[in-house]
Amino acid sequence: QVQLVESGGGLVQPGGSLRLSCAAAGTRLGAFTMGWYRQAPGQQRELVAQITDITSGARTNYADSVKGRFTISRDSAENTMFLQMNSLKPEDTAEYFCTAQLGEYQFWGKGTQVTVSS
Repeated sequence: QVQLVESGGGLVQPGGSLRLSCAAAGTRLGAFTMGWYRQAPGQQRELVAQITDITSGARTNYADSVKGRFTISRDSAENTMFLQMNSLKPEDTAEYFCTAQLGEYQFWGKGTQVTVSS
């Protein structure tokens, strides 16, 4: 069983930055495709950013709404994934979830709240 724990959320002013972390327990994550999703109240959960497994070159892709502002990365030694979020906007306000996927199996964290407001 893969356990994922997100941290780093909080309240930030528009234009500010936050760095989310996703720490894993139970297995090494090198073979997993990792990702960040978010869900705002009344909205569907959406993919924010994704990074492939190490052997595939850790390729990244982003939702158009966050391109140029967010950066996803992974640290194999620490078994952790990150989402650096810059130039935050009020519309980035949501619960952010970490995922790890291997084949048909997808694991989710419990989420961390990000609120962008003045």
